[in-house]
Amino acid sequence: MKGRALAGLAVILCLLYFAVATAHAFTAENMTAEEILECEDDTCWLEPTAQETTPAGENRYAVVAPVGKQTIPMLTQAPRLNTLAGKTIAVVGGSFMANVTHPEIKRLILKNYPGAKVILLDEIGSAGPFPGPGVARKSVEDFQKKLKEMGVDAVISGNCGCGLCTIKETGSSIAAEYIGIPAVTIAAPAFVAQVASISVNNGVPAPRIATYPGAFAAHTREELIQNTREVLWPQIVEALTKPITDEEIAEYRKAVVGEAKDIVFTGTLDEVNKYFVKMRWSDGLPIIPPTIDRVEEFLKYTDLSWDETIGVLPIAYRQTLVWHVAVNGVMAGCPPEYMPILIAYTKALADPNYRRTLASTHGWTPYCWINGPVARQLGIDYQQGLITEPQNAVIGRFINLALLNLAGYYIKQDRMGTFGYLMPWCMAEDEEASLKVGWQPYHVQKGYDLNQNTLTAASALLWGNNLAPATSNPRKIMELMAWEVVEKSQFALGSGVAFTHRTIMVTENVARNLARAYQTKEKLEKALIATARRPAYERAYANYWANPGSAFDPDKYTLEQHLRKIIKDEDGELTEIPPWFPRVPGMEKIYTVPVMKPGRTSILVVGDSARNKVQCMPGGSTVTIEIELPANWDELMAELGYRPLEEFYLE
Repeated sequence: MKGRALAGLAVILCLLYFAVATAHAFTAENMTAEEILECEDDTCWLEPTAQETTPAGENRYAVVAPVGKQTIPMLTQAPRLNTLAGKTIAVVGGSFMANVTHPEIKRLILKNYPGAKVILLDEIGSAGPFPGPGVARKSVEDFQKKLKEMGVDAVISGNCGCGLCTIKETGSSIAAEYIGIPAVTIAAPAFVAQVASISVNNGVPAPRIATYPGAFAAHTREELIQNTREVLWPQIVEALTKPITDEEIAEYRKAVVGEAKDIVFTGTLDEVNKYFVKMRWSDGLPIIPPTIDRVEEFLKYTDLSWDETIGVLPIAYRQTLVWHVAVNGVMAGCPPEYMPILIAYTKALADPNYRRTLASTHGWTPYCWINGPVARQLGIDYQQGLITEPQNAVIGRFINLALLNLAGYYIKQDRMGTFGYLMPWCMAEDEEASLKVGWQPYHVQKGYDLNQNTLTAASALLWGNNLAPATSNPRKIMELMAWEVVEKSQFALGSGVAFTHRTIMVTENVARNLARAYQTKEKLEKALIATARRPAYERAYANYWANPGSAFDPDKYTLEQHLRKIIKDEDGELTEIPPWFPRVPGMEKIYTVPVMKPGRTSILVVGDSARNKVQCMPGGSTVTIEIELPANWDELMAELGYRPLEEFYLE
């Protein structure tokens, strides 16, 4: 308890630290907020001077940048075409009503340029997401090979109408540009900035984009065709034939980032905050100014060198150093001793399976949990109100800033949640409670030793609205959990992919009751998989009428046809009806489909131990990273008043 109290005190002191005089801070001439906001480019940095306070006595802070250098050089794009006459044009991509727009684009090309040849998706395929530096992707190589073999002169790719499909469809345009073939990407208005960002981050200096006026799947067939003719077509022709200008390239230029320890700005607390917002280095909440002294304090808590590269993180492909992790930790208000946790999360960001969903319009919110003795030593909370406790909340704030500054995810550009996002959060598992009921803590399930320290990164599509079982019968609790799993699939109504990852949080008393019948978490998961089945018709209806991509045409493909496909493709079986359904005479069995697969469910004992609660969160893939402590960790922690790590070991 003393260690937790001290950890909480450290957080509070850190959050108040910006109000204390910083005698060692570098300082410079004053810059007003108006001047900050009026900077015409991203290079209006000031040199430090000897002045430490304003005439009014306000402290001034010399701060460093939280972002690393761009690593992908810009290519020299091939000249645009003089005309589409006599050219071979590939119209690719299959997202968001492309089955309507793309045939119309083909018709327009052949009508206006009779000598042209058009190749559609089913003939040539597509590239898919463009890989990062040093990563081979066979689909990209195959697509580029086909473009050359079929003599393609230009590529039209689309349609970009969601955060993930935009990455995929833009990849075909990038792949074409890399082998000297002009390309244009079709996107709905909200995804134009994302197309531009993805392209520039991958080395295309002046991406060409044709903007569709609205949401593809919300328009009728007639509206789609009319907009393709009247709005898209002129843009497509111009994008493929108008020469690229220096001004156009300059429009997409990146902020110039100097060396890691360069002072990029000096000003008062308000001025630093306004400058960081302008530079898109802040999420808009107040930050603690990242001065060199504060950053270097974090570096004491890792054996890694300050200039060691943690990773070149997509989607911006910036070189992320240990230094940059510390800078963002300072900004978030974390205590310096959290540095090993922050490094572990940054490593998690490099995992493509975990990171993949974070650009989606469906608003996956990233979060993490911590296992091992260091969580108990630092006081990372795992009980009532856990995610809002200060020591947990500052790690969530770091995640928000890391997405922005280390990986390059920007709201309205690369994080496309239609209604926005919750603030990321952090928690710990109640390992003592888990062991008490006979279950292994999560990291032990993953092959780590009980007293190793790990961070697991995950993402959630929803939060709250927890289940409260009013029974101690383990079978009934499991059935209630299975029902909740069915109700909380990917996207509303379970209209998305058939199977998704989930985190299920169980309070200690519910875990105790469950453990009487399910002696391990694995046995509980197996029972849930067998029980959590959904009527096939319900699944088909949701996926047909609320498909997250293109709409189906009822005149060509009926719901009954889709039901047969769902049963065939998603392992549908004639089974007893789910236990929560009413019993109807003569309907003892119906076709159902599973909603869970082995290994995709994380079960944690966590939360208010005095409550009977279960919380199910569907989301994205998880990744577990070991938290590496410096060799002199105990010595450093003793200086801060913490008890030795071994006192927090479990047996």
